[in-house]
Amino acid sequence: MNRVPADAENAHSSSVESCPSLRDVHSINPTQLMARIESYEGREKKGISDVRRTFCLFVTFDLLFITLLWIIELNVKGGIETTLEKEVLHYDYSSSYFDIFLLAVFRFKVLILAYAMCRLRHWWAIAFTTAVTSAFLLAKVIISQLFSQGAFGYVLPIISFILAWIETWFLDFKVLPQEAEEENRFLIAQDASERAALLHPGVLSDGQFYSPPESVAGSDEDSEEKQDSEKPIV
Repeated sequence: MNRVPADAENAHSSSVESCPSLRDVHSINPTQLMARIESYEGREKKGISDVRRTFCLFVTFDLLFITLLWIIELNVKGGIETTLEKEVLHYDYSSSYFDIFLLAVFRFKVLILAYAMCRLRHWWAIAFTTAVTSAFLLAKVIISQLFSQGAFGYVLPIISFILAWIETWFLDFKVLPQEAEEENRFLIAQDASERAALLHPGVLSDGQFYSPPESVAGSDEDSEEKQDSEKPIV
């Protein structure tokens, strides 16, 4: 005999537990929700998030650092003009570092175009640049004679390889997840603000209230009612 009330209680409790968001909306301060939404809208107006800007700065650092190392290598070999003419005009795949510099320029252009100008939210661009960089550097180390040219034969390929993979890790584990999390928070806050606006409407203004006009004291209708009430009952 007690099964029906117990089932009804369980159904009622499950229905209440299935709608926790409504209870949460009652406890949310609308001003806090609006402030949070305005902060997210301000970030969207900036056009690029802080973590994405940090990634673009690191890509720029990659290009500048490889360029600096290449200029140092040109000076070590006997002067910039002479070595530059030898490595650029008389390019030799087995002994020149000019292609490693061009590889850094290639990464910079593709990544800045994809993630700064186009604001891409996918990993395919960084995967393409990292794959090209890794394949080219592995082939160059195996085929060329860089190791016989001193310390720069080790430094430039290794640093270029490491920087490319750091960029991949930073974008895949920092930039894209953090931006997706911020977007989800913005959607949740916007949805909660809409529910709070429906459940907590604004205070009604004075113009929305209506009170009927008061009757004039001593009117003819009041006097007639008084006379009728004073007549004796026969």
